[in-house]
Amino acid sequence: RKALNHELSKLFNEMWDMDVNRLIPGKDYTIDLQGKAGAAQQGDSAVQDSAARHLFHNVNEEHLKSIKTFATFISLLDNYETSTGVAEVVTPEEIVENNCFLDAILATEVMKLAHEYLLKKNLAKPNLADFKSQLYDIWFQLYSRKGGDRPDSCGFEHVFVGETRRGKQILGLHNWVQFYLQEKRNQIDYKGYVARKNKTRPDKDDQVLNIQFSWKGSVKPIGSTFIGVSPEFEFALYTVIFLLAEERVTRETVKIEQYDLQMVVCRHGRHIGTAYPVLLSTSSE
Repeated sequence: RKALNHELSKLFNEMWDMDVNRLIPGKDYTIDLQGKAGAAQQGDSAVQDSAARHLFHNVNEEHLKSIKTFATFISLLDNYETSTGVAEVVTPEEIVENNCFLDAILATEVMKLAHEYLLKKNLAKPNLADFKSQLYDIWFQLYSRKGGDRPDSCGFEHVFVGETRRGKQILGLHNWVQFYLQEKRNQIDYKGYVARKNKTRPDKDDQVLNIQFSWKGSVKPIGSTFIGVSPEFEFALYTVIFLLAEERVTRETVKIEQYDLQMVVCRHGRHIGTAYPVLLSTSSE
């Protein structure tokens, strides 16, 4: 595996410490890990279910919705058609919602730190309005995922909302708030956690998890996600890695808090294709 990127680890830990909107495990939410997920392949329709109950036992939703970045983020989750190949229609209201969300996250210390870092590297525009349009282009500009002529996807939809392909494959969906809200509507079925090497089971206060779940009739054999973190924290991490790199797929090994992670960011031209954390191990082992 690639050597630890110390510079990014330092930056991401500063962001972690500054993430005042992050929810606190056991206080603002509790998770119920239950059993270890069985073997599964992408596209399986039925797999062993090692978790009868929801992953999120409870989330203080009032608290969540009282935080501006979460509230504006949640309003974006119903703006997308999840099937790839179906053209997205962006309404004027949705453009307003996208802008409200970007304004909210740009006011946070986490995004200010990302902006400062990118400025030093000459990768961002100094003017906040220009930086915002740069972010809009990276995350919200529509493109065609399979190279067709219908713009059916964007980075935000893929990473944070999730998509399906031909009803057989789950793409993306790496965000815990979307997972929680879909689970609440009984759209997602959590199947169990996926254990890492040398650690038999995660702890209920772990803030990065590997999980298996089904959604809209398909199974995601292993999905990795941050838990409890703010949308601006994920946005900042993925944006920094995206702008630093030029190759199609970038993998950076970082240590955030006690988590050894491989941050994966794939590009789709000038836009984000996908982005997610892979949990390697925890250093408390």
